[in-house]
Order: sequence, then C-alpha cells, then structure tokens
Amino acid sequence: MSAEQVVRSLSGRLSLRAPQRESLEQLARAIAVAPDTLAHGERDLPALLAQMQAAFPLLKDFDREFPSLCFALATGVGKTRLMGAFISYLYLAHGIQNFFVMAPNLTIYNKLIADFTPNTPKYVFKGVAEFAVSPPEIITGDNYEQRGANLQGGLLSPVTINIFNISKINSEVRGGKSPRIKRLSEYIGQSYFDYLAALPDLVLLMDESHRYRASAGVRAINELKPILGLELTATPFVESAKGPVPFRNVVVDYPLARALDDGFVKSPAVVTQRNFNPAQYPADALERIKLQDGVRLHEATKVELTTYAHQNGVRLVKPFMLVIARDTTHAGQLLDLIQSAEFFEGRYRDKVIQVDSSKSGVDEEQMVSRLLAVESVDEPTEIVIHVNMLKEGWDVTNLYTIVPLRAANARTLIEQSIGRGLRLPYGQRTGVAAVDRLNIVAHDRFQEIVDEANRPDSTIRLQQLILDAPEDDARKVSIDVPSLADVELGLAVLPGVPGMEIRQPVYTTSREMEVVRLARQVAASYEIRRDLAPTSGALLNAPIQAEIVAAVRQQMAPAQGDLLPEETPVDVAAIVAQTIQSVVERSIDIPRIVVVPTGEVVGGFRPFSLDTRGFASLQPGERDILIQNLHNHAQETLAAQAGIVEQRPEDYIVHGLMDFDDIDYDSHAELLYDLAGQAVAALREKLASDDELRNVLDGYRRLISDNIHAQMLDHFDEGSVGYVAEVKRGFTAIKSCSYSATAGEIHYFRDTVAEIGKIKQMLFGGFEKCLYPLQKFDSDTERRFAVILEREAAKWFKPAKGQFQIFYRLGAEQPEYVPDFVAETANEILMCETKARGDLASEEVLAKAAAAARWCAHASDYGKAVGGKPWRYLLIPHDEVADNRTLAYLSRFSVE
Repeated sequence: MSAEQVVRSLSGRLSLRAPQRESLEQLARAIAVAPDTLAHGERDLPALLAQMQAAFPLLKDFDREFPSLCFALATGVGKTRLMGAFISYLYLAHGIQNFFVMAPNLTIYNKLIADFTPNTPKYVFKGVAEFAVSPPEIITGDNYEQRGANLQGGLLSPVTINIFNISKINSEVRGGKSPRIKRLSEYIGQSYFDYLAALPDLVLLMDESHRYRASAGVRAINELKPILGLELTATPFVESAKGPVPFRNVVVDYPLARALDDGFVKSPAVVTQRNFNPAQYPADALERIKLQDGVRLHEATKVELTTYAHQNGVRLVKPFMLVIARDTTHAGQLLDLIQSAEFFEGRYRDKVIQVDSSKSGVDEEQMVSRLLAVESVDEPTEIVIHVNMLKEGWDVTNLYTIVPLRAANARTLIEQSIGRGLRLPYGQRTGVAAVDRLNIVAHDRFQEIVDEANRPDSTIRLQQLILDAPEDDARKVSIDVPSLADVELGLAVLPGVPGMEIRQPVYTTSREMEVVRLARQVAASYEIRRDLAPTSGALLNAPIQAEIVAAVRQQMAPAQGDLLPEETPVDVAAIVAQTIQSVVERSIDIPRIVVVPTGEVVGGFRPFSLDTRGFASLQPGERDILIQNLHNHAQETLAAQAGIVEQRPEDYIVHGLMDFDDIDYDSHAELLYDLAGQAVAALREKLASDDELRNVLDGYRRLISDNIHAQMLDHFDEGSVGYVAEVKRGFTAIKSCSYSATAGEIHYFRDTVAEIGKIKQMLFGGFEKCLYPLQKFDSDTERRFAVILEREAAKWFKPAKGQFQIFYRLGAEQPEYVPDFVAETANEILMCETKARGDLASEEVLAKAAAAARWCAHASDYGKAVGGKPWRYLLIPHDEVADNRTLAYLSRFSVE
C-alpha cells in the first residue's frame, strides 16, 4: 500500500478521531516533502527544515539536534492512541522497526506500558491486523537488562518499542552518575544506550513533551541521535521569567477551544449560588458552603448519570468530586469534617480519601490503590481531597465536580481544571448537559472566572495557543440555529455571520416582546387541545385568537413606574394575530403520535424493587445553585425554591411519572404509588423532617421521575391483542438546532461545493422556503436535494432530534430515527431520506424505513380525520438526486 493508503486504512481500523487523523496525515505529509527525514546518519537539518517549512508555515525550527515535530492536541483527544497510530504508520508505510517512547513521570510510564500491552482495555494497536499475531516487543526501563539477552538472537516481533521514564534518568544525571542505561551490559557487550544509538531507524516519541525542554536527561537522550522525534503535548510552551515561550516545531495545533466545539471533551462550568455575596461570610463558613454545594451538585450528577445509563443501555458511570486543599494540614482537617457525623449525616465517612505526601507504608499503598480504582462503580470513593492538582497521566473520565479551597487566581483555577476532569466517560458528548459538564464550585471567584473565560486569550476561547494560523485554517464554532419564525418575531437571535443577511425582527421593544413570548406560550398549550385545535391552522380562527389575547393580557406583568419612550402602550390583539400568523406560516403540522396497546392488555410494567442508590442521598437546599458554562455562556439552575405543594409526598413523583407518554396512569396507578413509596421511604430515612423531604421531592422531582422511569423500562412486558396509534398532540413547535461548523462565510446552498469532504463542516443559507435560516448537510446529495425542495416544495426543513420521536427498535434501548427532510407540497407532506444505494438493503435502514412508514400511515389517518394532508415516506437512492429530477419523479421511491 502507498503511504496515503496506509493512512486511510489506519484511520478506519483504529477509529481515529478527526484531530488524530489530521495528525497522522500531517506526519505522512512531512515525510513526503522531506524524504531524507527517515535517513540514518548525517543529514542536512537546515535543508530538511526548509523543505518542511514550505508545507508547514507554522514550523519555525526543529528545536532539537534532530528533526522533531510537535503535535499539540488538547487533553482528552487521545494522544496515546495517536502514538499507536504513528508507530503503525511508520512500520507499515516505511518499514521503521525501532521506537523509543519517553514518559515524564512514573504514572504515565506505567500507563504507557499498560496501553501498549495486548489484551488490556486501552490497547493502542487494537484493530491493526499486522500486530495481531506478532505484537510489538515491549522493552521497559525495568526489564531492558534482562531482555538484553534476547537481542543477541534477534527478537521474534518485527517491531520493538522501548518505554522509559525520563524522571528516572534525570535523577541519575543530577546525582552525578552515568545513567544506568549507559552502563555496560554483560549480555550484549555494550551499554543498552549504545545499542539503541547504533540502530539505523530509531524514532523517538515524547509524551507530554513540554516536560522535556532543558532537561538534563533529555540532553543525554539526544546522544541517541534518533532519525525523527514526535512530540505530543496539550501545552506547547515552556514557562520562563518573561512568560510562556512557545514551541517552534508545532505542525498540528488542536487546542481546547476546538475540542470543546467538536464535542470531544466535557464543557467546563463555574458554579455559585444565585445572588450570593461571599463577602458576607467568614472564610470557614464560605468553605463549608462550597463543600456542601459541591456535594449537592455531585448528588444531582449521580442521578443524571444513573438515569442516562438506564435510558440508553450503557454502562453506569460513578462520578466523584475533587477537593483541592491548601496543604496537608488543611487536607487532614477537611477529611475529618467530611467523615464526621454532622457532614451529610456521615454518609461520606467511607467514601472519601486524602491523597498527598503525608501518607507512607500501608496507608500510602491503600491510598494509591483506591485512587487508581476510582473509576470503578464497585470502589466506594466519591470524594478525593488533594493538595495539588493530580499530575499528567491520571486519565480518569468520571471527575465531574471540583471544589478549589486553595487561594488561586481565576486563570489558574481554569487551567488546573483542564486535563484532569474534561475527559468524557462515553468518549463523546451525550446531549445531556449534566453528563457532558465539568463543574468548578467557586462562589468566591465566580465573576472573576467568568471574566477570565471571556478574555480573547483565554484557554477556553483561544483557537490557537501558540502561533497565528494561516488564513485558510478552518476554525470551528458552535452555532445555535432557532426556527425562522422565532427569528422573525425577535424571540431568538441568530449570531451575525459574514455573508448571511438576517431578516430584522418584527418586534423589538420589551413590551412587544413580552406579548410575543406569552402568545407563543399560550399557543403552544393548544397542541394538546385537539378538540379545539386539531391543526395549527385552527389557531387563526377568531374565537381561539380571542382566547389567546385574553390569556396574554391576564399574564402580562404590569408596567413598573413611568413608561420608557419605547414602552408605549401596545396593541396586544394585533401582536397576537401577527405572532400566530407567523408561527402557522413558518411550520409544518407534525402530530405527536404514540403507539399504545388496545384490547385486553396482557403486558405492561411489572412491579419491582426500586434501586434508590442514585437519589436516596439527595439533600435539601436553601438556595438555587447557578451553573454557568464557560464555553458557550449558557446558564443552568439547580433549583431549590418551593414549587407546587402536593397533598402527599408520593404525589410529587407520581405526577412526574404521569408526564411520560408510555405510562398509562389508569393501568399502572398501583405500581406508580408503590415505586413512589419506595423512593419516599429511602429519602425519609436520610432526611430530618417532612419539610426537608418535600424540599427534595419538589426540587428534584424531574431527576427522581426520570430515574424511576428509566428503571421501569427494564421491567416492561410486551403483549396485547393489538396496538393503536394515539395522537397526543395535533401539531408541535419546530425545535431549534445546534450545529458545529467552520467559522466564516455562510455558503449559498445552490453553489457547487468544491471540497465535498468538508461539507459536514459547512453551514448553508440563502433559502426562501426553509423553516430554518441556516441548515447543515451531511452529504452533497442532501444539498442537491434541498435545491429540489426549494424549487418544488411549499416549505421544508431538516428536523432536529426529538421532533418526531420515531423509535425503530423495541426494548429498553430505543434508538430514535431522525429523518433527513420534511417537505410540504400543495397536496401532501413528505418525510424523506436520501441514502447511498449500497446501504438501502441494510437491516438498520430497513428498520428505520418501516418505522417511518408506519408513522406516516398513522399521521395520514389523523390528517384525513381533521382535514389535513396525507403523509408519505420516501427512501431515495443517492444517485437519483439531481437537478433535473422532480419531486413527482422521486415519489416513486415511496415506502408503504
């Protein structure tokens, strides 16, 4: 295979993420433009540098005595796996057989050995068939003297990987000794160092390479004269008295801001109490409040993670909280407090560990053992107290809450959280905010951290950490795209983007906007009132509009004091009429259809013993906890205020469960109250009073209800005489979308796309009939189909997840099908999917098509009953989509 073919093959076999694939491609490119890079012996370094600089404008110098390239990738993207890809590529494409991997400390050293060892969970060569029978030989700083005997007869494996801890070599050099690796070996007649230096194809890989600059050990390692160095780090600079000094050999820069945009890491958020003034509290009281709120947040996160695992049939993740202490004495005091009976009634007595240098002997071994096992759901630790942020190599994915109790400025607090807690437990974002977020509890630094995060050079916002990118460098941004109706009415603002003209909102003053918001809310309530509004068009009827106007007037807040100039009295009826007109014109009636059993039901939810571990320790709160996302500035509140007062405690939960479409109260009332009773009993055991119990049930009713519903799905028996489609809503509002795309100019949807491979990174505009101002396409086929819809449909859009709620498999895991397009014509509504012809017969495509066709049949029945339009499902082969095709022609691909 050619080098390019090897890159493509490895990208697929190793399931490389986009930044990993980009790094591998750039390594191949560097070798292609400077082939002598892999030559042994004396080379013309200035000539090699000049050749590479022509391809890499950011490259200024190799920074070492041999060609060395730095790949600056944000923490959590997968640098260790990338090392495996580098080694596989260099062996398969160029025949390189000898590698030397440097680790900066003992933690990473042990982790690398584990990850390069076959049959381990994170084995880096999993999927590389060439290493399946003869995996690379792993020689370490602990066994190289014993393995030296094998060198005489030659090793069986085609590839040898040496893994060494540079800190061990550093200590030997600083002690005035010659490093042990340089001492004579009786097995090979020379030092192991000399043996390595004589190899004609040694490649040096440096993990966390920012730790190696100006290192005594690395100066010794330079004498190995490797043919190539590959550096990996998330912080490509070294600190100096004058500030950070950037690396000059960076060829790939993928900073945290891009990782956040692309969804490869958790979103960091700063947490405080709403309307909190830290100046009102002494230091010890403030410290306790932060700890208590951290635990409140931790408990809520536990519930969210448990619920997500149940709902999606994935492994359970046990979160833990990290508390940063000032010193070992302070850490000991915090340990005593958390283990005391007065701290959450002693529930964390056996769930907290102190990690610092104060331990030794058996205590130290036990501490390290618990720390290394903190990701296991069977290990009880939920709080870790540490004096310094845990060092590189501690790659846990279940750190969700950080409580810093040591004095530090905002920049330090942000940077310390990065790397230790941003890794995602499921490898990608889930779409559930609490599962995708890292919380930093900082009541006393809240505004300072927010301001720091908003600085142009903040780590979270900075798109290039070191050097300015070339002009054609693609930078991704996250854009929330509201419906066109909301934009036109002024309810939502679409970020200004060059090349995109946005219609000015019809209403702009505060009083006008209040009427518009209330009109939308009241109109939405008619979705479930099918007797009055079977379709959205019924909202235009005079009697219903009169009801909406009356409801809006009743809910409008009275103007306070004198009206501002722009707050002149508004014509409520006129604004309501305009709002409803816009909503109806800018939507397609999508009914909410639920399939329910009919006849003699012989199935349903079975009784079971509720697992209350996920929420039994929820605590009442005196204040709301405010969570602000540092990346996208969104705010979320963990509410503590009182809401509706229910007659008995179980009602809080039962009423929450009744909101689920798949729970029929009449058939399951006894079960619902039994489950609610189990939950209330578990909470009552932990809470001091009935008031506290109601506080928790009210504040966390959604979390508890979601958790119980997820468990109920595991105890469902199917079986009935038959099923019938029940329409819950006559129409539903168009949901907003969120896209990650390349920043810059919006592309006109009719223009031919020059680089088809980048179409998923592009946003398109210029539509006249689309219900969104912007759209994103997964393929050029979709873009061309949009051209056809703009020409022939009355209106169309690409629906967001949750718009239809069509599920195509039964059981606890019910994947949702989101069709590519929905289009309304003069006579019918089309649900459309464009698919590669070779995939049309796949089991998953057929299952989705069958579910969608059934949904369309039910929607057609409803449309016929209320005077609406019929629905059809089209499954269109990709090679049938062309500008000369009509919708009438493409309708031949209808699925019944």
